[in-house]
Amino acid sequence: MTFLSHIKRHFGDGNYDGDQFGGAGGHNGSGLPTSNAGNFMFATGIECSYPTIQNGTVRRDQLRECGHYDRYKEDLGLVKEMGLKVLRYGLPYYSIHKSPGKFDWEFADLAMAEIKRLGITPILDLLHFGVPDWIGNFQNPELPVHFADFCEAVAKRYPWVRYYTPVNEIYVTARISGKDGVWNEQLKTDKGFITALKHCVAASIMGNQQIAKHRNDCVIVQSESAEYIHELCATPSAETTLNNELRFLSLDLLYANPPSSTVAMYMMDNGLTRAEYDWFMAGKPPGYQIMGNDYYGRNERIKLPDGRIETSMDVLGWYEITRDYYERYHMPVMHTETNVFEADQAPVWLYKQWVSILRMRRDGVPVLGFTWYSLIDQIDWDIQLAEVKNHVNECGLFDLDRKPRPVAQAYKDILKEFGQITIVPYGEMLEMTDQPARLKVNV
Repeated sequence: MTFLSHIKRHFGDGNYDGDQFGGAGGHNGSGLPTSNAGNFMFATGIECSYPTIQNGTVRRDQLRECGHYDRYKEDLGLVKEMGLKVLRYGLPYYSIHKSPGKFDWEFADLAMAEIKRLGITPILDLLHFGVPDWIGNFQNPELPVHFADFCEAVAKRYPWVRYYTPVNEIYVTARISGKDGVWNEQLKTDKGFITALKHCVAASIMGNQQIAKHRNDCVIVQSESAEYIHELCATPSAETTLNNELRFLSLDLLYANPPSSTVAMYMMDNGLTRAEYDWFMAGKPPGYQIMGNDYYGRNERIKLPDGRIETSMDVLGWYEITRDYYERYHMPVMHTETNVFEADQAPVWLYKQWVSILRMRRDGVPVLGFTWYSLIDQIDWDIQLAEVKNHVNECGLFDLDRKPRPVAQAYKDILKEFGQITIVPYGEMLEMTDQPARLKVNV
């Protein structure tokens, strides 16, 4: 008799007792997400941008324009209906923070109560492309202090919330407001860009500090745009080379990672002082930090020899670009935003993003979550909200009538197949706990 014959004689032909605990008969991770703390964070978001345009005279509040204030219960119910447990959710900072020490919580309390009732885990987005009128814009050096007060007020008011994005897409905020001249201060200068960027990073750090005071196990999901410019020239221009380095700058300052000498000189030339630089380099903010990368095909661009810029749509893709960010910071990763504006192309785009995530995880990079952004269609994002044209961008899981788009079913199919995988492979033994963040470094 062979050893296998003996085993079959004593224990049977497979389906052994014990195999159900992660052995041959273990669970493959299929099924809708659970409330388990170690569950991979499948998420969506509700678009909540609120920059000003036309020299501060027009406020583009996407929560209002897309009907969320009136339909918030319906919208949150759609998150639940999708089978999602995690939601990137923005509290409208510009309308809540009325003046120093004064807050209007009326809508926030209603929405947060419903989120809690539905058992949804919010990643609270506290500053999304705009500030209150009384603060002015991102050139105001008092922004970090005022914003820190707001963050503390939020943490005290909703002590059950653990996940936060203090300042959304810092690099994009600073570039479009201070360099591209589209929003808020509408400047078109390098100094305007650096000033906005350092104020936003400082605001994020100080807001993070205040959150950690009241929630010492806070998880900070920093959402930043994953960018790249390809230049079709035998000798790339200094401008393109610099821009491909500047895409890291917000995270360099946030995570105390010394930038290149070229970028350091650029910052010093445009208003960053040595004392400010040393302050940023003191160390990472407190809590558990996750590096969120937002990737849209339009983030990746090709500069032609005649200077024209074309959207390249997925030459490198989320995998290759995010790998650059991971190798720079070695932080846990989350895919925090993606979509396409063409509803019929959205399912394939979703599949491509998910394939990239699976490959990244198999290559040993800890990818903890994924977000289709957003739940509902958006308005005028094809022109970066620069004008009020009321053009509907068909990028939501649901349209503005709250009817599902094809991508909603595609996402549900992914949830059914992968919904119970853990944040990292074998993460059952390392589930996120409520222990306070303590270690300064990881070794």
